[in-house]
Amino acid sequence: MTTGNPTPSKAITGGEFLIRDVSADEIFTPEEWTEEHRMMLQTGLDFVAQRIIPNLERIEAQEEGLTPKLLEEVGELGLLGSSVPEELGGLGLDFKSTMLITESMGGAHSFAVSFSAHTGIATLPILYYGNDAQKQKYVPGLTTGELKGCYCLTEPGSGSDANSGKTSAKLNEAGTHYVLNGQKMWITNGGFADILIVFAKIDDDENLSAFICERGYEGITMNPEEKKMGIKGSSTRQVFFNDVEVPVENLLYERGKGFKIAVNILNIGRIKLGGVVIGSCKDAITESVKYTNAREQFGRPISKYGAIRHKLGEMAIQTYALETAVYRATQNIDDAIADLAAGGMDKGEATLKGIAAFAPECAMMKILGSEVTDYVVDEAVQVHGGMGYSAETRAEHAYRDARINRIFEGTNEINRMLTVDMILKKAMKGELDLMTPAMAVASELTGIPEFGDAPADIYEKHLGYVKNFKKATLMVAGSAAQKLMMSLAKEQEILMGIADMAIWAYTAESLVLRAQKIAKNQGAEAAALPTDMMQTYLYWAADKINVAGKEALMGYAEGDELKMMLMGMKRFTKVDPFNTKEARRRVAQALIDKNKYVF
Repeated sequence: MTTGNPTPSKAITGGEFLIRDVSADEIFTPEEWTEEHRMMLQTGLDFVAQRIIPNLERIEAQEEGLTPKLLEEVGELGLLGSSVPEELGGLGLDFKSTMLITESMGGAHSFAVSFSAHTGIATLPILYYGNDAQKQKYVPGLTTGELKGCYCLTEPGSGSDANSGKTSAKLNEAGTHYVLNGQKMWITNGGFADILIVFAKIDDDENLSAFICERGYEGITMNPEEKKMGIKGSSTRQVFFNDVEVPVENLLYERGKGFKIAVNILNIGRIKLGGVVIGSCKDAITESVKYTNAREQFGRPISKYGAIRHKLGEMAIQTYALETAVYRATQNIDDAIADLAAGGMDKGEATLKGIAAFAPECAMMKILGSEVTDYVVDEAVQVHGGMGYSAETRAEHAYRDARINRIFEGTNEINRMLTVDMILKKAMKGELDLMTPAMAVASELTGIPEFGDAPADIYEKHLGYVKNFKKATLMVAGSAAQKLMMSLAKEQEILMGIADMAIWAYTAESLVLRAQKIAKNQGAEAAALPTDMMQTYLYWAADKINVAGKEALMGYAEGDELKMMLMGMKRFTKVDPFNTKEARRRVAQALIDKNKYVF
């Protein structure tokens, strides 16, 4: 399923947003969902409302067999197989459509984790790396929910450094089976999974290999369920492998290529986490709006008070910004997949390569999504007041459940460093010309500033702000790379600051382009609230980029060089005053009038 979104003459590549101007016609926006897309979204939302929320306490208590049964039910709707080709029993949808289904599960609390693990890291390794026999044997069952899956990578001594795992595999004397020994931890769906994707090192290999294990293999044992802060309804176990014999035909892909599988599947997991939390945020806002409209203090609903409206408005703006950025990146990935497939590449390989091309954006959306969600659910608890602290409310559930997202799929700290590292590596390979624009920014610092009139068009004016945000990012990244060279990799605080600047610049640009596109296609009235959100977000982002940039610069520069770049930072993050209070009030009023998230 695709939309009529135009593809530019030369499609943008991952990380290129920093050095290239993008037009509104080049990005996909949620206003372009087709009726079929909206029906798919509604199917998922209806399932959550009818089958998950009424059974939330039973799910949280991990009632025996309930989550597996619910996975089978959602499988009957086709939602477990959105990315699976039709010949294997799936829907064969494009990546963007799969992301929308993922979003529909965002309000499902712990079940969203079970769903995401099953459809993502448990199914996709076989779908994209399995041979024909492996796909035919396992994927149809995973697609219907008849088989449930999990992914066994993390070990007690290997988390972020996944390739350091100690689980071993040795070929038996007959050459018929690999014998696995080791321990895995934090395994989502571990308590009921039929199929386990297990990573281990064969003999003295430097890199991991991957294996498809079946739960019935002798020697697989598990610890009791982990006691967790949140996502309590999600099964999380330690899994032990004691002389587990795995048929040689269940080696996944090639020997020593397991780490490649892990990295590419994690890229998918990162941006899909950005998708699922869009649903979490929208759900939390709707719950909050309903409560503030119903709760009265001092003779009127608390939704009439400015402090509450500020919170509702800002929650909506941050969520709208997240949605805009995530689906922009998702469309870029879909375009890359389509281009590779059109060139004759196998669809599965094209999907992996298309997503890998935008690995920086995948990491960025994981960071942005998890941190926006933390902000939104925290404010949801606050607007509920004392009731928000009560386990009787879904706000309390959402607050606890959200915290894991900054750790899942690689911690946000790791993902920040990966974002910068991947973009710099693209530059070193000649895939991105970062040097020319970075040098141009350096020259601009020593030149005379231009003081022309600002564009009359509000969107062109704000695209000018974004262009300066990118210059600020390039200034810091370029000077840090030049000054610190090989030691930059050790300066994690600086790398994280650069990553934040890039994330906010990307998201700000996405918002401007979305509002501009709405204004062009639907008129000024339809664009009024999107424009309010755009202006408020950019005013906020300018300050955030300024602080992150200054702190990074002060970490390695000094003297006149530092003074010059601090002046540049001030210039590149300057925006005109804007009444954010009234804009947030208008955004909040739209929520209050409809008693739900409406954008």
